[in-house]
Amino acid sequence: MPRSQNSVASRNKRKKILKKAKGYYGRRKNVWKVAKNAVEKGLLYSYRDRRNKKRTFRLLWIVRINAAARLHGMSYAKLISCLKSNKINLDRKVLSDIAMNHPDTFSKIIQKVK
Repeated sequence: MPRSQNSVASRNKRKKILKKAKGYYGRRKNVWKVAKNAVEKGLLYSYRDRRNKKRTFRLLWIVRINAAARLHGMSYAKLISCLKSNKINLDRKVLSDIAMNHPDTFSKIIQKVK
């Protein structure tokens, strides 16, 4: 008796991968072997970069806070230290948003911690 192959499942698996490869350049979008490798690599990058994005945004917030603090004659480290000693619980995301969009409010925060 010949071996039964589950061609429906195989085709669906290939279609799923090729659908994810849509928009890729060259043979990466329509050749199964190449597309499979490209999609797997892309998924690895997306997993890694979801974590790296958090790092990158934290660095951006710190740069923005530092720039705004130095306009008021204070360094970033000194500002964070003063905020903690005065028990002002603002995280870096909120603090950078205030520094960028509401400079008058940020200057009031600086005056409070000085």
